[in-house]
Amino acid sequence: MQPSAPSSAPGFDERLTAPRSWWVIVALLGLSGGLVTFPLGTVATLVGLIAAAALAAVTVSSYGSARIRVVADSLVAGDARIPVSALGTPEALDAEEARAWRTFKADPRAFMLLRSYVPGAVRVEVTDPADPTPYVYVSTRDPQGLVAALEAVRERIGRQQGAEAAGGEDAPAGAARGTEA
Repeated sequence: MQPSAPSSAPGFDERLTAPRSWWVIVALLGLSGGLVTFPLGTVATLVGLIAAAALAAVTVSSYGSARIRVVADSLVAGDARIPVSALGTPEALDAEEARAWRTFKADPRAFMLLRSYVPGAVRVEVTDPADPTPYVYVSTRDPQGLVAALEAVRERIGRQQGAEAAGGEDAPAGAARGTEA
């Protein structure tokens, strides 16, 4: 029998990649690097082209590779790992509301993983009183999916806390008897 893995299996996993138009700009920057070095000869032109394109590609790739996951009872947004237990109710934002929270509604204390080329987002209040961050704003192409994953984790945490408060009556059958799966 396999052990259940709902707390470690990702409920949501998305990589925000740069739009195709940015890769066209990378190609044009590589071309301009080659043109700048053109008077120096063929080898210098190739080196300039490759170096400029590689530098632009690394920049676009690193900026555009933000990853958003819900895993192990945490929201992982870029380099940040936020326990779902420290978050309030998530709110899916449409394109217009997401733009408003990126601009005039934005709080400078908020944690924001935003990509302007992604129209949708999710905003979640931070409920941890020790954390000065008022909310988390995360750009996502699937706001409803991220909200559903966060809500599923919140419900699971609530059920676990309820079971612990009730004296562990809902513990797995094998765990109570000490048997192996």
